[in-house]
Amino acid sequence: MNLYTDPKLKPEEVERLEASPVNSAKVRKPLYEARKKIHPKRASGRFRQFKWLVMLITLGIYYLTPWIRWDRGPFAPDQAVLVDIANRRFYFFFIEIWPQEFFFVAGLLVMAGFGLFLITSAVGRAWCGYTCPQTVWVDLFLVVERAIEGDRNARIKLDSAPWTFDKIWKRVVKHAIWLAIGVATGGAWIFYFADAPTLGFDFVTGQAAPIAYMTVAILTATTYVFGGLMREQVCTYMCPWPRIQAAMLDEHSLVVTYNDWRGEPRGRHSKKAAAAGEIQGDCVDCNACVAVCPMGIDIRDGQQLECITCALCIDACDSVMDKIGLERGLIHYATLSEYQDNMALATANGTTAINPRNIRDENGKFSDKIRHFDWRVIFRLRTMIYFGAWSAVGVALLIALLSRDRLELNVLKDRNPQFVVESDGSIRNGYMLKVLNMIPEKRYLTLSIEGLPDATVKIPTVSETEGREFTFEADPDQTVPLKVFVTVPAGKATGESGEFRFILEDKPGHERDVVETSFTAPEVNQ
Repeated sequence: MNLYTDPKLKPEEVERLEASPVNSAKVRKPLYEARKKIHPKRASGRFRQFKWLVMLITLGIYYLTPWIRWDRGPFAPDQAVLVDIANRRFYFFFIEIWPQEFFFVAGLLVMAGFGLFLITSAVGRAWCGYTCPQTVWVDLFLVVERAIEGDRNARIKLDSAPWTFDKIWKRVVKHAIWLAIGVATGGAWIFYFADAPTLGFDFVTGQAAPIAYMTVAILTATTYVFGGLMREQVCTYMCPWPRIQAAMLDEHSLVVTYNDWRGEPRGRHSKKAAAAGEIQGDCVDCNACVAVCPMGIDIRDGQQLECITCALCIDACDSVMDKIGLERGLIHYATLSEYQDNMALATANGTTAINPRNIRDENGKFSDKIRHFDWRVIFRLRTMIYFGAWSAVGVALLIALLSRDRLELNVLKDRNPQFVVESDGSIRNGYMLKVLNMIPEKRYLTLSIEGLPDATVKIPTVSETEGREFTFEADPDQTVPLKVFVTVPAGKATGESGEFRFILEDKPGHERDVVETSFTAPEVNQ
């Protein structure tokens, strides 16, 4: 039975890489152990190309976003994304968030949580393998390392070589570029908190605030250490998600899987073994999957805590299958349910030993009984619940964003003293009002009261005269404090608190805010 359709190489001709898993699911390690350095080999294939694309997009967004301009008029910053701590504002393109609207940020964090649950439930640790900042920066650092020191074998050889001039200059250049990436990472971060061009000039000329230099120094150090030195240790020991993800997975979750029902027993497919009638699986034991793994695991040992589902082992294995003329998919994305069904076929007749012949027909093709992944299983109850919760939070935030008021009035009644009896017997109460003009435009607002028909109002900063309605100017995107006094003539106030309302209006803009408060008088008027 010839399984090979159009082989470029015979299985025994495939190079066997000397690659042992650093993190093995089959070996119980001591609690404390020195780190064994991992030298991942460069992979090529559709998943590696997708990771390149994600890396370019995510790094581009991070480094370039602070430089995007957005015209908000003359009274607001023109940086598209800005966390303005000094003025307590968060700008995101056309959206402006005030401190009391922080629930929008909290809502986005809740959406991120549900999104992470959804992705993990559907496709395993895809977030970790493609878009996690640790993964992205490690990929970037590996690009630099390979460009200077070479691919896997060259780096291993350089590690064990004596400290010659060639080794020293390569290491110095590599670490210098890593530090430059760290500086760029920290520099990009501080640009989110101030006008990027201005801060950039101040930073390089030594005029920036000390906190800016401290922030860049800290982020430079963490980026260099986490991305260049610790790498997989951050994911294995520092990140809690590997230990949480198990609760998010079920038998229908897609994870990177070695199909041992097809690959075992693995071997080099020698003519001697074939002549002896030995059963041989598709795996030629080339260790390509181990060599490309950035976490240093052997996916053939099964699911492991260290696996970040980057799928580079799939690319490596597919390339070997192409060379020997076998179908791709010895390692691929699969569900536990699919895997168990296929394993049952491979161990037919009540045996526990895997026999790949049970899953192929006489022409060497896979049996029609082999189960392949059906994308419809992603749309199951668990993922629908996560998607529904994610969507509900998103819709609620969108409705709140579109319906929010841009004019707000806060009223705080004086508590000490609660009232003042004036010389003519009238009763006066004091109030501290804060008017929030939440748009980057100057507005003329009207403040009036409703209720207490005999009462008059005085706002010293607006007018010297008393009345019941006042118009004043509110600066753009500012909070306007107003000290307001409400006076009721003698004999018109009772000992009980009288309810009335402050009304704030932008008449041209048809916006208003109403706040109900109380008026306090003594029990007996003098």
